[in-house]
Amino acid sequence: GAGHGRKALVAELLAGELARHLGLPVPDLVLVELDGALAKAEPDGEIQDLLERSAGTNVGLDFLPGALAFAPAIGPAPDPELAAAVVWLDAFTTNVDRTARNPNLLVWHRRLHLIDHGSALYIHHSWKDPAEHARRPFVQVRDHVLLPFAASIADADARLAPLVDRELLERLTAAIPDDWLPPEDGLPDPDAHRRAYMDYLAARLRARDAFVEEADRARVA
Repeated sequence: GAGHGRKALVAELLAGELARHLGLPVPDLVLVELDGALAKAEPDGEIQDLLERSAGTNVGLDFLPGALAFAPAIGPAPDPELAAAVVWLDAFTTNVDRTARNPNLLVWHRRLHLIDHGSALYIHHSWKDPAEHARRPFVQVRDHVLLPFAASIADADARLAPLVDRELLERLTAAIPDDWLPPEDGLPDPDAHRRAYMDYLAARLRARDAFVEEADRARVA
């Protein structure tokens, strides 16, 4: 798997494709088979190590030529409804890595594009009490880089939540390659992993009032 681990790939695929389904701008994602032999031609030792450990099925992201990293102080200022939708997505998927320090946003043709969702769904690093975790607000939303630009998160929820159902979650989790889902305690096979992701996201959607209200409180503050 990837140098950052298989779970980062799962989070990238699930959160990225969920964003696309919601109509948010995400560069195309594809599955890519990376040959470990590529590392032999890389002179930088750190990158060579990552390439060696990344042999196998990875996520490829469409290259956006000329894109620049989003900088809140420079702009362009994002559309308030788009900003609210991104905040909603990241609170739903518990993405802790879209802050002013590391926005994980590109500006291409003056339009925001979302990248790098590998830190989302961090529950899967332990799967400890997922039902209880799904009901929690997302307090890290206060550090979200787009929160100062966002319109009502409750209004975003009214637009986006009806677009997510069990059928969608089944389709997204079915796309996770089996070799990203090795056996672990309580999850003996890939299908058990897929059910865990589906159940967690479905439970989080049912309990979304907690993270929506938390986000709007942080936005007003």
